[in-house]
Amino acid sequence: MDQTRKQARIVLDTVRVEGDACMAAPGQAWPALAKILDLATVALAAEQVGVAQQSLDSSVAYTTERVQFGRTIASYQAIKHKAADMMLKVEAARSAAYYAACIADEALAGRPLGSGLAEAASIAKAYCSEAAFFNAGSGIQLHGGVGITAEYDIQLYFKRAKSTETLLGDAAWHRERLARQLLDGGVA
Repeated sequence: MDQTRKQARIVLDTVRVEGDACMAAPGQAWPALAKILDLATVALAAEQVGVAQQSLDSSVAYTTERVQFGRTIASYQAIKHKAADMMLKVEAARSAAYYAACIADEALAGRPLGSGLAEAASIAKAYCSEAAFFNAGSGIQLHGGVGITAEYDIQLYFKRAKSTETLLGDAAWHRERLARQLLDGGVA
């Protein structure tokens, strides 16, 4: 789907790893690996904010240039409403990503607030995945038939939004994870 970032599922069977190459003693590596995955999730959420913002920016630029019935399509109320919805999504996602980045910084520094990394990562990924996909999809609509062609970059943002939607867990998975964290009091 997104030719700029190849994705695959790798399955390793009967692989032997020397003891000095292990992350930790057998059965003890999960906390470090979970932290790495949460940090990667925060970074991916930040990228998704960029996709959402650029989808909005390029769509607004297109609608201010495209003329239909003697006026730019940006002057139509329905277009303005769609752009406002897109802006709302990107700003909510940006706030979640900023929060998660602050918590990630705390976690990397080993400070107490860093203990909320898993929660912050899930909040950010849920918001940012949905914002990126919504904005890219709305951008395709605002561009009309040419939006999916190679002539406009909005199709690239759409592909990136879709491919990153499930990478490191989709929004539903992260909301479920949040619910387990909050209701069970543990990190999932």
